[in-house]
Amino acid sequence: MAGVAGGGGNGNDFQWCFSQVKGAVDEDVAEADIISTVEFNYSGDLLATGDKGGRVVIFQREQENKSRPHSRGEYNVYSTFQSHEPEFDYLKSLEIEEKINKIRWLPQQNAAHFLLSTNDKTIKLWKITERDKRPEGYNLKDEDGRLRDPFKITALRVPILKPMDLMVEASPRRIFANAHTYHINSISVNSDHETYLSADDLRINLWHLEITDRSFNIVDIKPANMEELTEVITAAEFHPHHCNIFVYSSSKGTIRLCDMRSSALCDRHSKFFEEPEDPSSRSFFSEIISSISDVKFSHSGRYMMTRDYLSVKVWDLNMENRPVETYQVHEYLRSKLCSLYENDCIFDKFECCWNGSDGAIMTGSYNNFFRMFDRNTKRDITLEASRESSKPRAILKPRKVCTGGKRKKDEISVDSLDFNKKILHTAWHPMENIIAVAATNNLYIFQDKIN
Repeated sequence: MAGVAGGGGNGNDFQWCFSQVKGAVDEDVAEADIISTVEFNYSGDLLATGDKGGRVVIFQREQENKSRPHSRGEYNVYSTFQSHEPEFDYLKSLEIEEKINKIRWLPQQNAAHFLLSTNDKTIKLWKITERDKRPEGYNLKDEDGRLRDPFKITALRVPILKPMDLMVEASPRRIFANAHTYHINSISVNSDHETYLSADDLRINLWHLEITDRSFNIVDIKPANMEELTEVITAAEFHPHHCNIFVYSSSKGTIRLCDMRSSALCDRHSKFFEEPEDPSSRSFFSEIISSISDVKFSHSGRYMMTRDYLSVKVWDLNMENRPVETYQVHEYLRSKLCSLYENDCIFDKFECCWNGSDGAIMTGSYNNFFRMFDRNTKRDITLEASRESSKPRAILKPRKVCTGGKRKKDEISVDSLDFNKKILHTAWHPMENIIAVAATNNLYIFQDKIN
């Protein structure tokens, strides 16, 4: 797979160009419409988004058009459904908001698609099916569904299936509730396709997809006295190939790898990944900005990537003492940490993702900027999700942030960055150079333009 950005005359180089944007153009955005998670399925033909209003919207990629060979299949709305509703916990007098925290697809086994969606407390397994035929000619019912008088039935009819307009139905098959005291931040489907984990601030539970009334607690870091609490779990994920291995990251910037074969409760980790802190750069904000907001295994399973506030780090699972690669996402914000602390932006949780071949990584920033890093050439690029460059096939121009001194024509000053426009959620197609970027209530889809 090619790199992240077009450059010289190399045939592998490409440029990113605009493909689609979904969502309203309104300036005043309703809170419920803000996208809170984005996820491609295993084939990349379906793309799901969840929002703060508890809705899941699934986009399906259209078949490529023979008459327009250069137009790649576009993503159009396939199904929309209300996954979660707001609830109230009467015992704790707490409102449970409907916001979708995470969506994870299950590998497709038959014509139906399955996905897990979760809010702060409840995980649901949804089945998405298509129906293009309807039965007609019932014996005991009229065509409009009313029951017929049995005494007036004089002949038996054989019901037949009639074609009808395609309907996509989403139905909740399992509801996994009442297992988390704290807010769920991660769900991850195991490579055995039978189990999955869910993680909150202090505990990780293991579920079987068929069993809703019990789960196994596999990690519990809650101290006996809550005043002794020093760290919380921020993200967790299963290994893509080994069903016994999972990792979880903490607010202290460390990652623990656990092997479920060693004991039922994985309180003792098998590996502990931590980068020693440079004493010279220590400040009041060090602990906050070292908190890991996302952890993702590479598709190969050899590496994992972590995102903290200012950087992305790639770790080799065989080397615990330091990352093999570190990429600065927005180092120019280091001098702005004080104001970012005051406006709470320093607590934003940015996600990161790999491309299909693990050769490039992507993560978000402010001002609707997102960053890509090519692991082979070590080149990086900053792009912007904006309606101004939303003409079909419009090539995205690289953006540059000016940190001081004289600002060049195409550069943007650090002081004029909009911190309300942030790219927290991104997804990369598992096999092609197609990316989905969530910018507040809009979903941008970009693809490569081969030179």
